[in-house]
Amino acid sequence: MKQKANKPKRDEQKSMIVQGPVCPRPIEQREVIVMGHGSGGKMTRDLIARYFLPAFENPPLMQEDDSAVVQLSEAGRLAISTDGHIVDPIFFPGGDIGRLAVCGTVNDLAMVGAQPQWLTASFILEEGLPISTVERVAQSMRAAAEEAGVMIVAGDTKVAERGKADKIFISTTGIGHIPKGRDVSGTNARPGDVVILSGSLGDHGVAVLAERGGLALETTIKSDLAPLNKLVEAMFAAGSAIHVMRDPTRGGLATSLNEISQQSGVAIALDESSIPVRPAVKAACELLGFDPLYMANEGKLVAIVSPEEADKILAAMRATEVGAKACSIGEVMEAPAGRVLLRTAIGATRAIYMLAGEMLPRIC
Repeated sequence: MKQKANKPKRDEQKSMIVQGPVCPRPIEQREVIVMGHGSGGKMTRDLIARYFLPAFENPPLMQEDDSAVVQLSEAGRLAISTDGHIVDPIFFPGGDIGRLAVCGTVNDLAMVGAQPQWLTASFILEEGLPISTVERVAQSMRAAAEEAGVMIVAGDTKVAERGKADKIFISTTGIGHIPKGRDVSGTNARPGDVVILSGSLGDHGVAVLAERGGLALETTIKSDLAPLNKLVEAMFAAGSAIHVMRDPTRGGLATSLNEISQQSGVAIALDESSIPVRPAVKAACELLGFDPLYMANEGKLVAIVSPEEADKILAAMRATEVGAKACSIGEVMEAPAGRVLLRTAIGATRAIYMLAGEMLPRIC
């Protein structure tokens, strides 16, 4: 006799939606790590949710934001973030792995409203790497740190045997202070909020692709790689009702918004015609079969803000160099919770999901 399954309660159903889908093939069936686990999409999320979050579980970590926010008894709140950086090639139009390492961590801190102050850096160098390359990367990091107004205060260097690494890997950790009154988290999106994008999508991904050997891709597109903390400060100077910020790196805008919709338990609706993509980026994506919504960005942010302050925040963004092309691209809705919808140019609506597997290896 079959036992009748209990129907989940409404709250349980919502929880199931917020958690989001896992990768198509259960991770328990995978005996080794594959490149898709580093894509920033569903496979990455599944790996983290199944193994790392249970192992390290604590309140700051379980917020699942770009930086952890910790409370100090007297000094207020600090944001802490750490990131590993691998990119092929290590030098590309508009940047290099050194600038990427600094900007990536600075931006992760800024995305929770923190003012970045200090970084540490760890280097894994492959035997045989030219000293001139090391010097060039170090100088690039110095310049990026000065641009962002942060100090690199500690570091570590290890050398791997020839063939045991790929030129250079850099890990950075950053610490920043969160001014009183700021509350920015992926859990804070509310129905009625406005979704703002700071500029065009996909520049970084196409710039790196164009520099790779074996691809007959000619374009003048440069990476958008830039520190975003000064843009964030301009936004807060214009309005305090900034609920969520995210820099759409691996997995692109589509993955970032899916993460936010699931963290907050809301739906996000986008207008395709409002999402800026450079013609050269669009052409490259069409040629290679990529969707700009999933392309990596390293100098853009998506913000979800109160409708009452959206115009002021947007104007402040457009007054900055990195936010000059900022625009409103959609809004937050109550349902269907945990979903991202795209209103297409022809009037249809389709669902946008997380990146399912590997798209561009060694991109950031």
